Amino acid sequence: MPALASTTVFVTEGMIEAWLRLSATRLRERSRELTELDQAIGDGDHGINVDRGFTAVAAMLDGRSADPAAPAPDVAGTLKQTAQTLIRTVGGASGPLYGTFFLKASASLAGSPQPTLGDLIAALDAGAAGVATIGGGQPGDKTMLDALTPALSAARERLTSGAVDQVLAVAADAAEAGAAATIPMQARKGRASYLGERSIGHQDPGATSSAILLRALADSFQG
Repeated sequence: MPALASTTVFVTEGMIEAWLRLSATRLRERSRELTELDQAIGDGDHGINVDRGFTAVAAMLDGRSADPAAPAPDVAGTLKQTAQTLIRTVGGASGPLYGTFFLKASASLAGSPQPTLGDLIAALDAGAAGVATIGGGQPGDKTMLDALTPALSAARERLTSGAVDQVLAVAADAAEAGAAATIPMQARKGRASYLGERSIGHQDPGATSSAILLRALADSFQG
């Protein structure tokens, strides 16, 4: 994508669909890694669950595009359908958490027929706030928020001066750094918290899958 000022870049439904499809591919490619991370400190099914969920999201997109009677999708509607699909198909904690993330993002964009990049970042921020509310966590607890929070903070800082690919790439970089930073943390929320100090030394799988999603977002918007 050309280096346009982020305040003038509009986000289309096609961009969101490209992000979701690339996310499904990346999560499938790294499902074994995510499962191995979860085996160390959780139930051992995170990779399997997010792969199943985003495979279902891709199938939902396929089915929708093949239906001539389906109404033309918009950004908010696609995010809402994604949330509903994830809640329905993903087991464990991942379904409600990622479902809430996309549902709150959708609600933030409701009534915005032509959202900007800034609107999208605000929507993802609303999604992260929803995750914090239902999970009761905060950055430093060794959860997906340790990737989402620094990523969205970095994106907001670049919104006024960066080009669209730079804003999202900076967010992805921050998410990956945040996921890696969970290794020395002691888990304070979720299944991993039961391990106490034994959770130290392992990267959080939820933070890792969140970083994968944000890298896919940056890459799909560049394409």
